Amino acid sequence: MSTTNNTTDLYDDFGAVVQTSKQTFRDFGAKSHFHGQVRTVVCLNDNVLLRQTLTEKSDGGVLVVDAGGTFDVAVMGDNVASLGIENGWSGIIINGCIRDSVELGTMDFGIKALGNVPAKSSKVGKGAVDVPVTFGAVLFEPGQWVYCDQDGILVADSAIHTEL
Repeated sequence: MSTTNNTTDLYDDFGAVVQTSKQTFRDFGAKSHFHGQVRTVVCLNDNVLLRQTLTEKSDGGVLVVDAGGTFDVAVMGDNVASLGIENGWSGIIINGCIRDSVELGTMDFGIKALGNVPAKSSKVGKGAVDVPVTFGAVLFEPGQWVYCDQDGILVADSAIHTEL
């Protein structure tokens, strides 16, 4: 266990057993430092499964969303982020885009995404929940632990932090 939750210190202590994202993400929420157990959603231009998952109660989990890296539409805005906060999620990582960036910036929620666009997603329900996803040269699997801050994203198979 590490006495810090900063990704750089965690990497220094556990570099041989962790993965780090090779993709750059922007911080959109007011909380730029967050961590928790991974849940995953795959959804391309559709946010029904993402929204449904954030309505489930969580004990500080982080939802990892593979939205295909597209800038065509946003898969999350302020209303969906509110669901995550209300249900105890620590944050979300989106391989895709968000909208309502000004509002998201005031919310106590960790949000990492590639960018922001005003276009909203469809509401069909295509995709998958709790399946392995890969982006940024990282394999994210449900149950792993993810650590996020301004320096990036680090993934471990089990918890490597102590509560401060």
